[in-house]
Amino acid sequence: MSAELISILVLVVVFVIATTRSINMGALAFAAAYAVGELVADFDTDTIFAGFPGDLFVVLVGVTYLFAIARANGTTDWLVHASIRLVRGRVVLIPWVMFVLTGALTAIGAVSPAAVAIVAPIALSFAARYHISPLLMGAMVVHGAQGGGFSPISIYGTIVNGIVEREKLPGNEIALFLASLIVNLVIAAVVFVLFGGLKLRNDGTAADEKSEPEGPGADREEGPAAKENPSAEDRSAEKPSAEPEDDTKRLNPARMATLAALVALVVAVLAFDLDAGLTSITLAVLLSTCWPEDSRNAVSQIAWSTVLLICGVLTYVGVLDEMGTIDWAGEGVSDIGVPLLSAVLLCYIGALVSAFASSVGIMGALIPLAVPFLAQGEIGAVGMVAALAVSATVVDVSPFSTNGALVLAAAPDVDRERFFRQLMMYGGIVVAVVPAVVWLALVVPGWG
Repeated sequence: MSAELISILVLVVVFVIATTRSINMGALAFAAAYAVGELVADFDTDTIFAGFPGDLFVVLVGVTYLFAIARANGTTDWLVHASIRLVRGRVVLIPWVMFVLTGALTAIGAVSPAAVAIVAPIALSFAARYHISPLLMGAMVVHGAQGGGFSPISIYGTIVNGIVEREKLPGNEIALFLASLIVNLVIAAVVFVLFGGLKLRNDGTAADEKSEPEGPGADREEGPAAKENPSAEDRSAEKPSAEPEDDTKRLNPARMATLAALVALVVAVLAFDLDAGLTSITLAVLLSTCWPEDSRNAVSQIAWSTVLLICGVLTYVGVLDEMGTIDWAGEGVSDIGVPLLSAVLLCYIGALVSAFASSVGIMGALIPLAVPFLAQGEIGAVGMVAALAVSATVVDVSPFSTNGALVLAAAPDVDRERFFRQLMMYGGIVVAVVPAVVWLALVVPGWG
């Protein structure tokens, strides 16, 4: 049995043990990385640790630290109310606002994880407050980011178009952008319907933002006596809600400073290309220094179990990469000799591996692998490149990818183990379905 096959089987065992024994998968993956690296691949510890995602570790810690402070001082509550006012209290529109916002950020040049890191904590705080499915809100944020991710001026779009040009393949920047946008928009619409988005319409508007009464008798006309002499019951019903609502809406110095920190994070990441994780930690430390009472428990609210989970799995994937397992699988597929079959298998490899590893890295590896059978002219290059790009990025809602990990870490007041399983199941469905759909839609017709 080859070393590459052994490493894949060990990964399967890790999944089985983690799901049947309720052991943190990251801890298991660290142990597996050590065992396979030492015993099978004969790696030293430096090579094993080379796959540790230090940048993702800092992003997860920094972003959850900063937003833990924002939750503690009420800034996220203020932002939720501001979002409600933006859409005139229509809760049903908020998931789409988050989709458009992340899509706009990535379309103008933000790295997808940076856009998700900025928007996800606000979106999921809103979801917790108004009892919206966190899976629905998280998926809308991630698919929004990927929907705008292949514009001609975006990071992903620039990288893929550069690879296409380097490999001397026919390219179409607009077709690539539209393919990703349409696929993610359709998926977002399906998720919105399946996970309760339409039911939000039944709630009308957010109750604490309404200026008009609702319910039986809401439209009745009241006489002068009723307006001038409200009942004691009416007065008592109004008073308790006024004070907390005013407190939530009020901007105090701590909240204004936190809002300024969030704006600084956006500017630092988008305008100056600074690291989102290090910037978040720096801003969080500054806020903690000025308002220690608001941030006393913030460090304990960092999603440490999620950090262990993601870093462990990605360290093992790094060992697979060092061993050549991913290249071994890709080359085996490209040697099949049936172009259409090779194309769909490459799409599936891209989706599966990207659920655990860098989407950009996978696209950079798979597009060159497709060159030999694209040169035969039986498959359109534009459609194949678009299918590979979409397959490798649409799965980023997986909790093992950077975007999915940020969503998992940012969700407040949830059972994280249950939410992790939901994200993993949803990511599995996307991996199973989307590559086949984009293959049928983009590759089989022979686009380009």
